[in-house]
Amino acid sequence: MKNREHFRLTHAKALKNSRLKLSYADGLDFNVDLSDWIGTSDFLKPLQSHSVFSTVKLSAYGRAVEFGKGEIDLAADNLRNLAVEQSGGIGHERILGWMYDNNLTLDSAADVLGISRRMLAYYRNGEKSIPRHIWLACVGWETLHKHGKAA
Repeated sequence: MKNREHFRLTHAKALKNSRLKLSYADGLDFNVDLSDWIGTSDFLKPLQSHSVFSTVKLSAYGRAVEFGKGEIDLAADNLRNLAVEQSGGIGHERILGWMYDNNLTLDSAADVLGISRRMLAYYRNGEKSIPRHIWLACVGWETLHKHGKAA
């Protein structure tokens, strides 16, 4: 798999109320709220303590953030997806899930959306932001497909 610099973290800082300030190698910065994840995952419950949460640091190569002595880690790509979603965008994991749920290959998914295979790969890999109209086309196609009306 090719090197995805847009998923490499260069900085992570703990903020108040279970938030992180994250900087990525492509120059984008995000504030991400982890309170929902922490509140619903037993694995992440220790992060409810600010003294544990504030130990955040980058893992080797910036592919994750770690807490404590590394016993809790969160992948940089998942954090970026969450941050994009929280800021009102469409996270790349939606395209991945849509393709998986509908048993679509890159070629067949690009065909039903009427876009190039390359552009869909950019969206799927998080290299380009997913335009709202593309996500709406995914949702529309899936709805029609479930009712036997999709082409």
